[in-house]
Amino acid sequence: MNKEILLSNIDKVHTTEMGIDRIKKNLKLNTNDVVEYCKNKILDKDCNIYKQGKNWYCKIDNIQITINSYSYTIITAHIIH
Repeated sequence: MNKEILLSNIDKVHTTEMGIDRIKKNLKLNTNDVVEYCKNKILDKDCNIYKQGKNWYCKIDNIQITINSYSYTIITAHIIH
């Protein structure tokens, strides 16, 4: 799947209240704008974006962000080792 689809819909990327808490906890973030944080990671030229099933996976640095490809909801993000 072409990652341009995700990149051209970057303004649709969002998450839920529960998603915000989960992402902050998983990534140990100190910001309240986790969506903005995730979008910046996704837009980074070094981000490896691929689609598997109904989700987009975005890997950069040591984190992976999972996004539903239909709703553009950030499902989760976590540190990968």
